[in-house]
Amino acid sequence: MKEKFAKGIRIPGWLFLLGMSLYAELLLHFWTNPEIVVGRLVQVVLFSAAFGLGLGLISSAFSGKTERWVAVGLGFLLGALMLLQYYIHDAYQVFMPMVSVFATAEGVATGYFNEIVGLLSKAGWRILVVMLPVVLYAVFSRGGSRGWKRSAALALATLVFYGGSLGVVRAVGLDQDKFDASANFDGTVRSFGLSMGLVLDLTGGKVSGSSDEFVIPETTEAPTTAPQETEAPQQTEPEETTVPTEPPKVYLPHSYDLDFAALAAEETNKNIAALHSYLATQTPAMENDYTGLFAGKNLVIITAEAFSAQVIDPELTPTLYRMANEGIKFNEYYHPVWGCGTTGGEFANLLSLVPYGGTTTMMEAVEQNLFFTMGHQLQKQGYSSAAFHNNDHTYYNRHKTHTELGYDTFFAWGNGMEELISNGWTRSDKEMVDVTLPDYLDKTPFSLYYMSVSGHASYDLGNDMAEKNYHLVEHLPYSRAVKCYLACSMELEFAMESMINMLEEAGIADDTVIVISTDHYPYGLAPTATWSGGLGELYGGQNWGDEKVRDRNALIIWSGCLEDMDIVVDEPVYALDILPTLSNLFGVEYDSRLMVGRDVFSEQEPLVFFPTTGGWLTDKGSYDAKSGKFTPREGVEVSEDYVKNTTAIVRNKMKYSRDVQYYDYFNVISDLMGFSRED
Repeated sequence: MKEKFAKGIRIPGWLFLLGMSLYAELLLHFWTNPEIVVGRLVQVVLFSAAFGLGLGLISSAFSGKTERWVAVGLGFLLGALMLLQYYIHDAYQVFMPMVSVFATAEGVATGYFNEIVGLLSKAGWRILVVMLPVVLYAVFSRGGSRGWKRSAALALATLVFYGGSLGVVRAVGLDQDKFDASANFDGTVRSFGLSMGLVLDLTGGKVSGSSDEFVIPETTEAPTTAPQETEAPQQTEPEETTVPTEPPKVYLPHSYDLDFAALAAEETNKNIAALHSYLATQTPAMENDYTGLFAGKNLVIITAEAFSAQVIDPELTPTLYRMANEGIKFNEYYHPVWGCGTTGGEFANLLSLVPYGGTTTMMEAVEQNLFFTMGHQLQKQGYSSAAFHNNDHTYYNRHKTHTELGYDTFFAWGNGMEELISNGWTRSDKEMVDVTLPDYLDKTPFSLYYMSVSGHASYDLGNDMAEKNYHLVEHLPYSRAVKCYLACSMELEFAMESMINMLEEAGIADDTVIVISTDHYPYGLAPTATWSGGLGELYGGQNWGDEKVRDRNALIIWSGCLEDMDIVVDEPVYALDILPTLSNLFGVEYDSRLMVGRDVFSEQEPLVFFPTTGGWLTDKGSYDAKSGKFTPREGVEVSEDYVKNTTAIVRNKMKYSRDVQYYDYFNVISDLMGFSRED
């Protein structure tokens, strides 16, 4: 027996990799899923087994010690990928495509070094657990034997098993859409495991046998409200009148002079033709009573780091409270998780598209002519413009992307702002506003964009903004982490107070529109090894794991001119609705068919969807993709096909978002319309 162990146990590399794939994948699944769904667990097992066999095919091409060390290397790589995604998910509550991870690795390593060290100290034991099989195999195994027959058999087994796995998922009917046009990395990993997420990421979200066509929803009857008893109106004799009547207003469609059906028929590129055909099925939104309300006014757009509706309070944050309640009031606003952190939130706010490709989405998008952004639309009208950020100017390549969004300059820490505001972590939003806005008060009209940072985690007294403002929230009945979050958020309150004061003193508050939306919910309060928790506490004890709770937020659209009006939007609204709504309010020429969101004042049906899960909600009810259950709102009845058709609409919008980015579709449109990047 001792001699046998001295020589090593004969374990073929393919068998080790099969086991390692299952082992590591199941650990990742159990560590990151609060609720285990049996069907999804089966899917994870099937695809991780197929992936392990595929890796085994590589090792089986070698023999003896070489096979063993190839298997050890592949097992180590697999374990490292699983651990990397675990730590990313722990910190950000999403899984990120590998290209995104590598694209931002340097910035994360330098910008969040303390958080990384803290995470490793709290969850470093997981490294030992994941890598234990690799160590044992390297020490006690002597590998298997070489043979082309084994390699051929293993290749066949891999193909059959992979195909069989797809067949099982198709038969079960669970998460089928994650194989086709609506697939995204985060949702795929949750449904099928990291191994399948890597495969779909490499194949552009497509696998053999998957559907990648737009689905035309069937026509359905409009949802109806349950009938209520009403009294019949009394008949009265018409009175004669001589009061002249004004002619009815004529509302035109928000669209370019493009016949997409004809363009599709003439197009030789099938991918571009498919996009043309899809847009031919879309009805453009019409102008309305609010069209041009803000025409010619200044615009300030703010993506507020980790902002939440819970920050808004009449006593604690009176300026934000004033803006939220005396501007356009949105009673049901959502900012979904996009699967790529802050840059995904920026992308959704500014482009009305679902961000695909993780953190590289914005970097890839600006290779096109983004003529439809508010930055470009107002730049063409001669507005002075600039974008600002009080964090590193190269983070997410913002020094290359934000001028391409329609801003003349991008000014941040590292290209000049470091000389004007205090250093530390985090930095002050108020200081950023104070040193930048005065330069534009006499350059009207202006178009400015701010990406804030004061609200960023971690939420402890090591955060400069938390320490600065902690005395203002210390009396509140919350844990220290929640109070530190609110203290950090106070800096945005001070920034807005300063901004409005400057606008009012300059006499241009009525001629300036301020728009504030978050980039993501405050994931720094999620209870993980990285963060101390408190998210449920912030949400008043509600289940923060429910996306309809977690992602419900606040949208602020304020101008001094709105304070004498009473504009309320009761329907569901989300981040993708910001751009089309602003386009209508500013009266710019745009094509509503090119945007995934809608102008909230239009006649188009409200729709909010959550890309990472496939769930959605409308003014008629909400659909939970995890359970496949639709819950109608009180008093609402829908047709039998309502859920199926709305789900198809969501799928199409996600596919459209992906394809316009993959196939540079906006360059096609800009060429057709004669838009140049310099316009």
